[in-house]
Amino acid sequence: MNKSFACLLAVALLFSAPASAQQLQPVDRIVAVVDEDVILQSELDRAERNILAQYANRQEQLPPRDVLRRQVLERLVLTRLQVARAAEGGIHVSDEEVDGAIAALARQNHLTPDQMQAQLARDGLTLADIRSSIRDELVVQRLRQTFAQTRVSVSEAEVDAAMAAQAAGGPQYHLANLLIALPKDPTPEQISTGQQKVEGIKGLIDKGEIDFQAAAVRYSDAQNALEGGDLGWRSIDEIPSAFAGTIRTMQSGQVFGPVRGPSGFQLLKLLETRDASQAAPQMVTQYHARHILIRTGGNVDPAAAKAQIDTLAARLAGGADFSALARENSQDAGSSATGGELGWFPKDAFGPDFGSQVAALQDNQVSAPFQTQAGWHIVQRLGSRETNATDESRRAQLRESIGQRKLEDEWNRFLRELRGEAYVEFRTADGQPVPAPATQASGG
Repeated sequence: MNKSFACLLAVALLFSAPASAQQLQPVDRIVAVVDEDVILQSELDRAERNILAQYANRQEQLPPRDVLRRQVLERLVLTRLQVARAAEGGIHVSDEEVDGAIAALARQNHLTPDQMQAQLARDGLTLADIRSSIRDELVVQRLRQTFAQTRVSVSEAEVDAAMAAQAAGGPQYHLANLLIALPKDPTPEQISTGQQKVEGIKGLIDKGEIDFQAAAVRYSDAQNALEGGDLGWRSIDEIPSAFAGTIRTMQSGQVFGPVRGPSGFQLLKLLETRDASQAAPQMVTQYHARHILIRTGGNVDPAAAKAQIDTLAARLAGGADFSALARENSQDAGSSATGGELGWFPKDAFGPDFGSQVAALQDNQVSAPFQTQAGWHIVQRLGSRETNATDESRRAQLRESIGQRKLEDEWNRFLRELRGEAYVEFRTADGQPVPAPATQASGG
């Protein structure tokens, strides 16, 4: 099983939706009430089993089972809240989009639909589990994208500064973090408790009684806790200013903190340092494709649009010329006159949904109809190539990385508020409510 399929199965298990759970046996009990929704014991069990499988050869890094179960349950709670907030904002994912994501997943793993279903069965999953999970994941992704568009901006001056730093061959830092989260508007007692906890953890790390990765898995409230707190490689412009100055002076293996930030108390470890000039060359995968678009929305009859794209797909399957059909039928004014030609473009130039479909195709392969916010598409991938990133491509990459860093801060604040405002009630085995603290709703 390759990495992308394994990751999706992890998402499926962690973010299983209540629709499939409602079909389980009546003995399935409620472990949490989340506003108007519930999380069932079976969902929690599946998610916990998945984490245990991921750590099969390093079980010693996991926290005690009761702590692990609480961490996994918090993830389920937060996902449920995000899906609900997306629905309130009118964000929905159609059955066709879910079908497209599943089909793309099968193609990426060189599986037929039947083979993928057999693989799921071997892992204890059904297609219904995957459909519910993928729908939730797509909804959360769309909520985050909408959030980014309204809350995050990157100035040209910020990009210019990052370009200059990159041209100078500045260092890059491989970091990991550990977060002891605080609720919104914490009381002095909560601040004191959080500080004592993080200082105690730092003491254990300093004495060598536990390594940083294991401590992050066991104690961190960040969403990357179960990944050992790994933050990946970052240039100095991608590191919050509160840490940037200190990071420059640290040696690999050193731990910084605790320091209080907007999310709570943090420890930060510098794992490795490298010169940007020694990093892998900035290569960009570009695709050459053409497409046919039938628009939806407005006063367009959805059934008529779907029928039209299906008819065009049937004609293509029967041997019709793609370019001619695009000229005659495509509703993309920018490309219809040239037979749907889009030229060479990076994967997400036309949005992640379109990009994932193109990336999943082989050269000269024609996709099945799929839907994006623009409407229904059929795309033919004509070629792919690896190219050196131009200055404009580098600017786009830097703009995205800076935006992602800003988004992390804003998104984590949003998640804490979302969790803090929600009604969440955990329940014991005999159905009795127990306190559900809101301090673990933070990201990394």
